Amino acid sequence: MAGHSKWANIQHRKGRQDAKRGKLWTKIIREITVAARAGGADPDTNPRLRLAWDKATAANMPKDNILRAIQRGAGGADDANYEEIRYEGYGAGGAAVLIDCMTDNRQRTVSEVRHTLTKHGGNLGQDGCVSFMFKHCGQFLFAPGTSEEQVMEVALEAGAEDVQSDDEGVIEVICEPGQYAEAKAAFEAAGLVPEVQGVVMKALSEVELSPEDSERMQKLIDTLEGLDDVQEVFTTAILDEAE
Repeated sequence: MAGHSKWANIQHRKGRQDAKRGKLWTKIIREITVAARAGGADPDTNPRLRLAWDKATAANMPKDNILRAIQRGAGGADDANYEEIRYEGYGAGGAAVLIDCMTDNRQRTVSEVRHTLTKHGGNLGQDGCVSFMFKHCGQFLFAPGTSEEQVMEVALEAGAEDVQSDDEGVIEVICEPGQYAEAKAAFEAAGLVPEVQGVVMKALSEVELSPEDSERMQKLIDTLEGLDDVQEVFTTAILDEAE
């Protein structure tokens, strides 16, 4: 994949997320509230809440905000009744797109998602049309220069299923979603800090787009992520880092 740098893209995406931190906090608070309502207020016994808490910490959200969101969810004080919906479709160049939403108005959400996809050269598909192209898993990405031997040793002991490195030295660890918390704790105990981590829908194969389609796809993803009801967007597209 000449001309593409996974490491540059990781940094670029982190920069975009930092720039949208206010909106990101709103989405994470919704996620925390729903997780606490569904599984209780204790992150030690509620894996989904633990994951949402970790997201909040990574986004530098104050602890008071996190605790208030948990109390709202566990106490049922939040009047909004959110449901989770996953939309599937295609973006520029035919690349697959998965869009995870939390909404209190399904009609509004599907309308906004469909309009955004169409406006940016994509289209909304049927359930199951692209989900088979992704794997639900825990993912950790370590910066070039990290000891691959140490990462591999810790990862395998924690039950990870795969460890790979690319030509740039970016190390990727994949595990089952249920092993994510154990692997995360093991890396922390070993002093290994991943640049990116989370439970994701990882593309099983990636599509390299033309520069024009890559730019259109980036605009599509940015617009989708800007929608209030959209929590996460996953794609099979390889995106060029912007200047």
